[in-house]
Amino acid sequence: MKPGRQSVILEIISQQDIETQNQLLQALAARGVKSTQATLSRDIKDMRLIKELGPKGTYRYTVGSSRAETDDYEQRLRKIFKESVVSYDVAQNLFIIKTLPGLAPAACSAIDSMEVKGLVGTLAGDDTAFLAMRDSEAAQALYHEIEMLF
Repeated sequence: MKPGRQSVILEIISQQDIETQNQLLQALAARGVKSTQATLSRDIKDMRLIKELGPKGTYRYTVGSSRAETDDYEQRLRKIFKESVVSYDVAQNLFIIKTLPGLAPAACSAIDSMEVKGLVGTLAGDDTAFLAMRDSEAAQALYHEIEMLF
């Protein structure tokens, strides 16, 4: 759902000058994509969209960084994840990560950027992160994916 919505957002801003989140919400709705302002705001942040001055003298949303910079960012997050995780385990639909002190938020950020299938949300303490998965199967799949990462 998220990748599909974000793909439509990129398509919209490449075809029209969108100045506000409200205009973008309306353009999404016109294409049959339901979203809330809060979700759209997170998408804009995740996609690193920025407002720039357009040729008509108005501001519009556009992609703010090159794909290479985005890939570099994701690689750095993966490296942080590899270097900060001490252990991980599954408890039904929860995936629990133990990290070095102070690094659970970095591990959650890395997981969030990976767009993990079945991930409902993350919660980070100081050295422990809880990942709520849609079901036990999704938690097990993430466990195997993390094993391959290491």
